[in-house]
Amino acid sequence: MDRFLNTETDPNLLSPLDLAFLGDCVYELFVREKLVTEANRPNRDLHAAKVKLVNAEAQEAAIRKLLPLLTEKEESVFRRGRNAHTNHTPKNMSSASYHAATGCEALFGYLYLNGELDRLREFFEIIYNGQEERSSI
Repeated sequence: MDRFLNTETDPNLLSPLDLAFLGDCVYELFVREKLVTEANRPNRDLHAAKVKLVNAEAQEAAIRKLLPLLTEKEESVFRRGRNAHTNHTPKNMSSASYHAATGCEALFGYLYLNGELDRLREFFEIIYNGQEERSSI
């Protein structure tokens, strides 16, 4: 199992919002590592670039790229996350977009807890293939 902690956890038993809570961090860690390993730059520049890539709008775009590639189980996890009842929706985006981003986060959390780092790496490469040129990182 490839995780930071090797505690016994069955992600199938966790709520989709718990998976999204962890998945948000996993997603952000991928972005932060990518930014840090690309170039040595001031912290404020790293933060600005990270904010462009880690937000509900970017995660909604990410899941749109991934949906055709998901297994049945992965799609089920995404749908559970997307359909989860959240208490907050940002004012600057639609509820549907926010829920799609939550589904993306739930998927990342699920894959991480399953120790599927190779699948996460594959998804991250698909999401960010050419992203740095488009977002002027």
